[in-house]
Amino acid sequence: MGIIKVENIRVFAHHGCLKEETKIGSNYRVDLEVKANLKTSAKTDELNDTVDYVLLNTIVKEEMQKPSKLLETVAKRILDRIFSEEYLVKKASVSVSKLNPPIGGDVESVTIKIIKRRKK
Repeated sequence: MGIIKVENIRVFAHHGCLKEETKIGSNYRVDLEVKANLKTSAKTDELNDTVDYVLLNTIVKEEMQKPSKLLETVAKRILDRIFSEEYLVKKASVSVSKLNPPIGGDVESVTIKIIKRRKK
């Protein structure tokens, strides 16, 4: 088993429960970690034998552009799509952080993290 990380994906998106948040938008950070069997790709040196991290990045960017009230919903969509499009992924975790959230204080970010495992 191996791990592929795509870290600090920076995205501007329109998520939040407040109308102002969805109208104005905000900066987000997404961190993704997937576990997969990388033995074959290590031997063959072929992209078809591994998890394509360009696709992972594309999935994150596309799903982040669909407005949602909750970051949990966005994270679930990202994970569901990864598991439907990358059959080699056995387990994945995604962290979605809203930078400078409007919560009435000096807060750098709010982060949610969801982990999903492929059912056997």
